[in-house]
Order: sequence, then C-alpha cells, then structure tokens
Amino acid sequence: MNEFSSHTLTLLIEQSAKMGAIYTQVLQGRLKPYLKKSEAFRLYGRMYVEHWVRDGLITPRKDGDHSACWRIERIELEAAARAYQLLRFI
Repeated sequence: MNEFSSHTLTLLIEQSAKMGAIYTQVLQGRLKPYLKKSEAFRLYGRMYVEHWVRDGLITPRKDGDHSACWRIERIELEAAARAYQLLRFI
C-alpha cells in the first residue's frame, strides 16, 4: 500500500478543493462551461492543450461542420491541468 506524505496529501486536498470551486461556479453560471480553443491556449498554453488532446485527456467538440470552431469543456481542462501540476510536484 502506498503511503503519502503530509505534503502530498495537502497538495491533493488543495487541488480537489479548487476543482470543486470551479465546478460549483460552472453550475451556478459564474464561469462558462466551455472555452474556445484560443481561450484554452491562452489560459493553459498551446503546447499543453494540444498534448492533452493528443493523449485523449480532453475532447474538443465542434458546433458545426469543417469551419466550426472548437469548444473544450472547462472541467476537463482544469482536471488535466491540475493532474499535470500534481504529477510535477509529487
């Protein structure tokens, strides 16, 4: 069985609380549930977003045909970003 240090547990709890806060804000309508591709690139970095799409961690959605823009679910982006942060620090 794995044992986590108190520092690791603190990081996990902090990230969970932040995810819960974002999820609540999305449900309340205070944050948009979806981001455009350009917004995601600006907030999280183009390299990371493209990497997460390629790895299947996030799923871009199109509103229409070939010329439609991407929409990416905010919760998926946050989960991928926070998982990446945790892996870097643990």
